[in-house]
Amino acid sequence: MSDLNFATSPINQSLSNERKLELFTQMVRIRRFEQAALKNYSAGKMGGFLHLYIGQESVAVGTISLGGADDHFITAYRDHGHALAVGMGMNECMAEMYGKQTGCSKGKGGSMHFFAPDKNFWGGHGIVAGQTPLGLGLAYGLKYLNKEGCCLCYLGDGAVNQGAFHESLNIASLFGIPVVYVIENNGYSMGTSQSRSSAYSGCLAQRAEAYAIEWDVIDGSDIYEVRAKTHIAMERARKEQKPTVLEIDTYRYYGHSVADANHKKYRTPEEIENYKQNHDPINVFRRKLTEEGVLDEEMADKINKDAQAEAAAAVKFADESPAPTIPDISTDVYWETDNNTEASKIGHHFFA
Repeated sequence: MSDLNFATSPINQSLSNERKLELFTQMVRIRRFEQAALKNYSAGKMGGFLHLYIGQESVAVGTISLGGADDHFITAYRDHGHALAVGMGMNECMAEMYGKQTGCSKGKGGSMHFFAPDKNFWGGHGIVAGQTPLGLGLAYGLKYLNKEGCCLCYLGDGAVNQGAFHESLNIASLFGIPVVYVIENNGYSMGTSQSRSSAYSGCLAQRAEAYAIEWDVIDGSDIYEVRAKTHIAMERARKEQKPTVLEIDTYRYYGHSVADANHKKYRTPEEIENYKQNHDPINVFRRKLTEEGVLDEEMADKINKDAQAEAAAAVKFADESPAPTIPDISTDVYWETDNNTEASKIGHHFFA
C-alpha cells in the first residue's frame, strides 16, 4: 500500500489541518525535550538511567492520538515520548528526572517511571516486559466494567522473549481481552541485533499466530501509516474484544540508554545516517505537511524554536525545584497510611 493510501485512510482524512500541526508539534516537542535531557544528564544534573526516544517520536504520537476517554496507555522505561504525547507537561517530567519534589512521581521514580493516572497513563516500568501483564489487567478491567475502550501496551523488541509477555498473550486470546500490544522494534534490544537475540521467520509480531491473535507490521517513520493500522487494531479491541500484536519498525539514534557506550560499534555510522536522512519521522511528516500545504518553513521554524524554549524553561524549573525531604521517604508507600484509612490502623507497617 502506498503512502497516499495511508494519508487518505478515513482516520487520517478526518484530521483537520490544525490537528495535523498539533501532531507535528508534539513530535518536535518530544525531540527537543530529549535533547535537553541528554545535555543535562551529560552535565551530571540527573542520576540513574536515561533512555532517549529520539527517532521514535511518530510511534507514541501517532498511536496515542487515537485514544479516547476509555483508552489506557502503559509502556516500558523509554517512556518520555508517551508521557508528553498523553499531555504531561515538560516541567513535571524534567523535574522527575532531576529527582525533585515537583516531579510527576515526586522525584521517586526518575526517568523510567513517569505516571499520569488522570490521563490514563500508567507508566513507565523498569522491568523488561513487566508492563505486559499490567496492560492485560488494565484491558481486562475495561471489559469487566463494560467500557468500550482498549489498552495500548508498549514494549521493545527485546521484551518479546520474556515469559510474562507470552503468558499475557495466552490469557488475552483465551478471554478476549481488548489489549493492543505495540512492539516498538528499534532493531537492537539492549545492544544485540534482532537476528542474534530472537528466533523468528518473518517478523516478531508473527508469533501472535501461535495464540490465534491478529498481527500487523507498520512503518514507524510514517505517522499516517501508524495511525491507519493502529486504529484498526484499537477498533478490533473496542468493538470485538479481541487483542492484536502490532510491530512498529522504528529506530533510536542513540544507545539503549546514555550509558550504552558501544552503540556506534554494533551499528555502522552509515546505518545511523541513512535513517536520519531518509526515515526520520519528523522530517518525513514535515515533508508531507509541506506538500499538503499545511506547513511552511516559517511555521516549522517557529514550532521548533518554541519547543526549544519550552524545554529550556523545563530545565530551569527542574534546577530551581526543591529536593524531596527526609520525611518524604515514608509517603506514597501505602495508600492506606497516606490517607489514614481504617486499614492503616491494623497490621504492621515497616516504617511504623
